[in-house]
Amino acid sequence: MCGEADLLLPLHPVIGTIYPQRPCTIASPGHMREGLSLFPSAGVPRLRRPRTLYPWRWAPTLGRVRRAWVIPPISVSENHKRLPFPLVQIKSDKQQLGSVIYSIQGPGVDEEPRGVFSIDKFTGKVSLNAMLDREKTDRFRLRAFALDLGGATLEEPTDLEIVVVDQNDNRPVFRQEVFTGRVLEGAVPGTYVTRAEATDADDPETDNAALRYSILEQGGPQLFSIDPLTGEIRTVQVGLDREVVAVYNLTLQVADMSGDGLTATASAIITLEDINDNAPEFTGDQFFMEAAEAVSGVDVGRLEVEDRDLPGSPNWAARFTILEGDPDGQFTIHTDPRTNEGVLSVVKPLDYESRERYDLKVAVQNEAPLQAAAPRAERGQARVSVQVRDVNEAPVFQENPLRTSLAEGAAPGTPVATFSARDPDTQQLQRLSYSKDYDPEDWLQVDGATGRVQTQRVLSPSSPFLKDGWYRAIILARDDAPPPGPATGTLSIEILEVNDHAPELSPPWGSLCSTPDRGSGLLLGATDEDLPPHGAPFHFQLSPRVPELARNWSLSQVNVSHARLRPRLRVPEGLHPPDLAAFGAPWGRPPLRRDAPFGRARPQVTRALPTSPADIADFINDGLEAADCDPSVPPYDTALIYDYEGDGSLAGTLSSILSSLDDEDQDYSCLREWGPRFSRLADLYGPP
Repeated sequence: MCGEADLLLPLHPVIGTIYPQRPCTIASPGHMREGLSLFPSAGVPRLRRPRTLYPWRWAPTLGRVRRAWVIPPISVSENHKRLPFPLVQIKSDKQQLGSVIYSIQGPGVDEEPRGVFSIDKFTGKVSLNAMLDREKTDRFRLRAFALDLGGATLEEPTDLEIVVVDQNDNRPVFRQEVFTGRVLEGAVPGTYVTRAEATDADDPETDNAALRYSILEQGGPQLFSIDPLTGEIRTVQVGLDREVVAVYNLTLQVADMSGDGLTATASAIITLEDINDNAPEFTGDQFFMEAAEAVSGVDVGRLEVEDRDLPGSPNWAARFTILEGDPDGQFTIHTDPRTNEGVLSVVKPLDYESRERYDLKVAVQNEAPLQAAAPRAERGQARVSVQVRDVNEAPVFQENPLRTSLAEGAAPGTPVATFSARDPDTQQLQRLSYSKDYDPEDWLQVDGATGRVQTQRVLSPSSPFLKDGWYRAIILARDDAPPPGPATGTLSIEILEVNDHAPELSPPWGSLCSTPDRGSGLLLGATDEDLPPHGAPFHFQLSPRVPELARNWSLSQVNVSHARLRPRLRVPEGLHPPDLAAFGAPWGRPPLRRDAPFGRARPQVTRALPTSPADIADFINDGLEAADCDPSVPPYDTALIYDYEGDGSLAGTLSSILSSLDDEDQDYSCLREWGPRFSRLADLYGPP
């Protein structure tokens, strides 16, 4: 059966509704309890008596197990300032009034935040003692207890939930004070730009946090819109032109209560990004400039252009092209990155005498391609007139450097060469003069009017300025125009070796056995101060002025620098070879050798002797290779290829090619004196 219940009325206005449940009786182990009836709180502030709850009553039901009553949440508004404020009264019907001790526990009582709620232990009245903030704590879950005066438990602990009702006490807040966005100029309507975002600390389930966005001001035509729910900003019209307005500053607003509550503002800065919708144009149809002749790498003038696109960008940067009037590529145009002007420069020297004026046709365009919808430039091309200015040009040597040759020991006054120059200034009457600029031995004399060069003394062969047979001098040529233009020319003179030294015997004396068939004779050598090919090979002969020498003496060639002298008959002991002579190549032009082409012999490089037996083979092979590759020396099997063995050796060469000028001049009779082993050779080569 249903029990009775007290009417519970709140003593303050609340937001929301508590729905009552019908009183009923439920079965439960233990004892029967009366049911509890709850009704909507009407929010009548004039009532001061808190409502009374019987949380421990049971509601019986027919044919069912009784269950405990679930107490609906108690609602209380945040920011309540009349404190303390009575919330509710709880009672137990097991004892008379005054014989029950009530208490509550939980957050807001004996847990943080402490002291928010309290209960009168004798009456069971629960009070609010502090102002609530839903944004910090939106509900409190407490436990209620009922004890007798002796401390024994009268009722089982029951739950008591207090819900904090939200008030619109927080303004919405933008996530940032300034939002930024970028969009291309000329963007179509509906193009996304940026998004504004805001938050509200109030209850998101209520209108207190229902936000709406709007644009308060955008400084001109309505070119942008904002989605009231999402905050997305987009373009709404055509006509965005960076060259007209580059940056838009929008004032945004957000309001809660679906746009009717508290508000906040922020800014949105929208920058239009440049596109190449403006072609560069020359500031004039024609430009006039002047350039000096005979110079290159110099700037002639500047071509000014205008472009409304973003300075410094590829849409603004100009690129120039010469279309006509420069067939030889003597001009170029580069862009000044700071001013965007075209700088006309000369890259190849101009010549006033061949052309006095250039008429160029030039064009300009951007580095970036022009948008298809952009208007074409009216002044995309221009004429440039360049007047060539005549200047005094330096003379030019027709052959520089000039190479010539001269025999060594040339007498003073010997002509060397005529080192003449020409004056490019053909339209000016000018005279050229010549002089020496560098002549370290002061060997040469230059005719100032003609440039004719001759020797003025004999050049020493040992001059330190004679490098590998070459002497170098520098000649100056000047014109007489103000200011004079000097030119330098290099004169290289090859000093030709001549056969101006006779060979000499070395040594000029010696001793030998007076008996013809005894001893090996006297080995004679020769030296010559001349360089090859005017030195070795030498030709030895007895003096033709004394015919009897040939009857008493025989002279056989050993190699290119040595010969062997033997007596034909027994000669008396004493002093004999005053009329013996050695001849090299004749003075003057040397005869052509049959075994090597005529030419200056290459200097012989000093070769280190082998230091171990293992190096001998390499030493010989290197010598053979050098001989095979050098056309100015005799064949490879001559003795001198390997190394010079010194003067006075009694041993002859092993070569069979140049061992003598005639096989009949050889005397092999000495082989008989060497014993039976050489008798066969004596029979083959010796005299019969």
